[in-house]
Amino acid sequence: MLSTAHHADVVIIGAGIAGLSAAHLLTSAGVSVSVLEAGPRVGGRMMTDEVDGFRLDHLGPLLNTSYPELYATPGLDGLVLRNFDPGVLVHSEGRRYRTGEIRSPRGARGARGALKAARALASAPRAPLSGSLTGAMGGAIDHARLGVALARLAATPRARVLARPERAALDALSGRGLSARTLNGFVRPLLTALLSDPALGTSSRCADLALRGYASGRLCVPSGGSATLPDLLAAALPPGTVRTGVHVTSADITAVRTKEHGEIGCRSLLLATGAGAAAELLPGLRVPPFHPVTVLHHTAPAPPPTGASLLLDADRSGPVAHTAVMSEVDPSRAPHGRVLISSTVLGTPPADLDRTVRTHLAALYGTPTDDWELLAAHHDPEAVPAMAPPHDPQRPVRLLAGLYVCGDHRDTGSVQGALSSGRRAAGAILTDLGVQPASGGTAALPEAA
Repeated sequence: MLSTAHHADVVIIGAGIAGLSAAHLLTSAGVSVSVLEAGPRVGGRMMTDEVDGFRLDHLGPLLNTSYPELYATPGLDGLVLRNFDPGVLVHSEGRRYRTGEIRSPRGARGARGALKAARALASAPRAPLSGSLTGAMGGAIDHARLGVALARLAATPRARVLARPERAALDALSGRGLSARTLNGFVRPLLTALLSDPALGTSSRCADLALRGYASGRLCVPSGGSATLPDLLAAALPPGTVRTGVHVTSADITAVRTKEHGEIGCRSLLLATGAGAAAELLPGLRVPPFHPVTVLHHTAPAPPPTGASLLLDADRSGPVAHTAVMSEVDPSRAPHGRVLISSTVLGTPPADLDRTVRTHLAALYGTPTDDWELLAAHHDPEAVPAMAPPHDPQRPVRLLAGLYVCGDHRDTGSVQGALSSGRRAAGAILTDLGVQPASGGTAALPEAA
């Protein structure tokens, strides 16, 4: 199959991680691909700016080591993940608690074995914690029950989770057999952070998948910033595959018209933009509502005493949903000896953003923030597609023969969902073209461990 500057077998509009992952699977099968990106860089919403040696994410989504797509997507072989400390820190009623870190050891069978292992871990001696840190939230029984619930969810097949009755995540919390303190002090703030949904109107099935991922692995971020993912994917494609600064004016399944390069012929078209941009090119395409996200980056004279932990606000006493000393999690994001604190605000940001956030961070970290310096603040009103029930986590990517669409709005609103939709779209294109995928290219992926 021949590719030229004005023809490709498949034209992909959008160089986010969904489109780039699809491009890898298509090119590995011998299909010529042209990826057109209107922006100056690849990555879509996964952008990272460098400011005075700091690497600052625009959104900074939380990843998990249990995401199968991170390991199965071609081009991500060199990806390095930086883990948060096990569990999370939760700020509640003026104190910080470490919770959610229980994992039942291999060999513990059934609920009774998991309960015994969780109780042992809950009662095990712990190293002294500094400042206002205390031990686990609640008593040993609450901690043990949480460990059992997480262990059960980690062992539940994905198909069984998706077969559960569906309702809003907030309405489903009471049926988990956990105490109100555990639900409000851990499960609710964790889901808020994972789903970017403070009201928890997300489908309970999607919420369970997010918790299942948490229970199966470790929270993490890409070394060097979120842009590492699309940069790796783009760099591993054949030279000339990706063209940035190209604005598409119209498109159909046989040609794409651009401002800069005129018409580019194709046999198939894949829309890999955000949902709103895709609907502009394809009127009638459903556009979901979105969760707005604002990310602020501060530097401080000294790091707060929380290590590499994710810190959640269980009391919802301010605008910050979660925060972390990112220079402790991933030292490559800050110059040597400098401190980087990254914080996420969900929903509509307050008017006096920096002052309000620093006041809240002072309470969360238990340290003055008057001398913290704001490095950058990024707001995206369409950061995460909402997944209200009923939600199909595998919406069709094939609209008709020759026309396809992918992105986190076709799957789940996550990095895992974006990569998964790209893989599904590439598989549909290869099927319609009658091309066999490369060995392992679009094979079914194993369940997360």
